[in-house]
Amino acid sequence: MNKHTYRLVVSAMLSAVAFVLMFLEWSIKGVIPEFVKMDISDIPALMGAYALGPVHGLIISGLKNILHAFIKGTSTGYIGELANFLLGTAFTVTAGLIYYFNKNKKGAVISALVGSLVMGIVSIPVNMFITYPFYCSAFFGGDMEKIIAMYKAIWSGADELWKCLVYFNAPFTFVKGLLCSIVVIFVYKPLSPLLHGRNGD
Repeated sequence: MNKHTYRLVVSAMLSAVAFVLMFLEWSIKGVIPEFVKMDISDIPALMGAYALGPVHGLIISGLKNILHAFIKGTSTGYIGELANFLLGTAFTVTAGLIYYFNKNKKGAVISALVGSLVMGIVSIPVNMFITYPFYCSAFFGGDMEKIIAMYKAIWSGADELWKCLVYFNAPFTFVKGLLCSIVVIFVYKPLSPLLHGRNGD
């Protein structure tokens, strides 16, 4: 099997694992509204970005959401899958690019931190202009106040959407990135030979 074919096979396998991990989602009551879920499905995409390059991180992020939408079905009118793809791509491509030029433990840690931070920041405009407007229109009759009320139940100061996103969603997304990063940093080296089809670097 040539190198290009092997990379495609590994990407497909990681996409399948990421798809399965999307089923493992949970809410954190009292921290953020329950409709915002924590999940670790970016772990395979980050591993792919480290092992195969940032483009493969993007591919894995895309494929897992396509599989999720068409096999499990969407409960968000595909908006949730789109947001997951955009944020996952921001995370894995950023981290993958930094690691590509710094392939060592320090580079992995820095890339993971920066990737998590970028994903948290990107979550603000993605949710502000894409996810929440469409989600609100589809499920709350266009009444954004119903969504904001869920945040206000946790913190009374969350009286505008941007505050909800800055004070709740961005830190939540950052922590999600850190959680995925910690797992990858610990398991990447042992799995590196398999991911590369040779001795890991």
